[in-house]
Amino acid sequence: MKKQILAATLFAVSMAASAQGQVNIICSVQAEWCNMISTVYARTTGTKVNMALKGSGEALAQLIAEKDNPKTDVWFGGTGDPHLQAAESGLTIEYKSPTLAQLYPWAQQQAEQSGFKTVGIYSGPLGFGYNTELLKKKKLAPPKSWADLLKPEWKGDIQVANPASSGTAYTMIATLVQLMGEDKAFEYLKGLHRNVSQYTRSGTGPIKAVARGETAVSISFVHDAPQERMQGFPVETVTPAEGTGSEIGSMSLIKGARNLDAAKKFYEWALTPQAQTFGAAAKQFQLPSNKSTPVDANVPDFKKIKMINYDYAKYGASAERRRLIARWEKEVNSLPR
Repeated sequence: MKKQILAATLFAVSMAASAQGQVNIICSVQAEWCNMISTVYARTTGTKVNMALKGSGEALAQLIAEKDNPKTDVWFGGTGDPHLQAAESGLTIEYKSPTLAQLYPWAQQQAEQSGFKTVGIYSGPLGFGYNTELLKKKKLAPPKSWADLLKPEWKGDIQVANPASSGTAYTMIATLVQLMGEDKAFEYLKGLHRNVSQYTRSGTGPIKAVARGETAVSISFVHDAPQERMQGFPVETVTPAEGTGSEIGSMSLIKGARNLDAAKKFYEWALTPQAQTFGAAAKQFQLPSNKSTPVDANVPDFKKIKMINYDYAKYGASAERRRLIARWEKEVNSLPR
């Protein structure tokens, strides 16, 4: 991995040594990844990078608040739904990257569906994390399907994030609606509610709780588990047999950006295979969007996962997101457990 970082650094030097000025970036991936790309890009291009780390919900709120006087040039990472909402709200600009043809079809589709106002930079499937030691102690088999999570033996032993604050949890609701139909999905969510001990604020909170033995099972993006395993925690993952959805992490250029030329140079750099190796270097194991990026062994193999045909355009729309979350708050989160 160090060789990959060095290669990326040397490539960036040769590609953009003459760059100058500054670029203001909101970064919605994990801190180590944000810091790595900020440091390498600044050192190798001479560009001053001002980077703010914010979750995708917070990032969208900031862009809305700053609409008339934007202080951000590029928004990097985070689940794609808020990026699609930003595009829909006129907060981001159309930009057809010459690199698009090098990207996987799902990343190109994300760009097309947004009117080329955002682009996919990585993807990761939704599934379950479980603590192998806890399950052995409780003499329980790992869950293999959405249906398994409704079994009474999981009562109080499942964590999932709150969809009002987490893109991960909203992806779960949208996945279930597409898989089962809306009314059946909400009946399912009511049944699941009885087994949930806590709705966390962050999408990564449940897998961290599983790793530390605070709960047996999480509903999480499965690419969040390898980092916990590398720290010695007894975590494994599975994707549900009925089918599952995935996130498409995205990147957008902000309307009214003060440093648009510098922003476009960063955007192009971020789509290169060399720049996309920094995800795995930072122990984040989503599938990179450039087909030529080396894929780390810890990245989930999409060919072995039953994926639904997730409608990112429909479920990324702000009105649909608000409606489904409001229904979840009214019909599910209000229930006793």
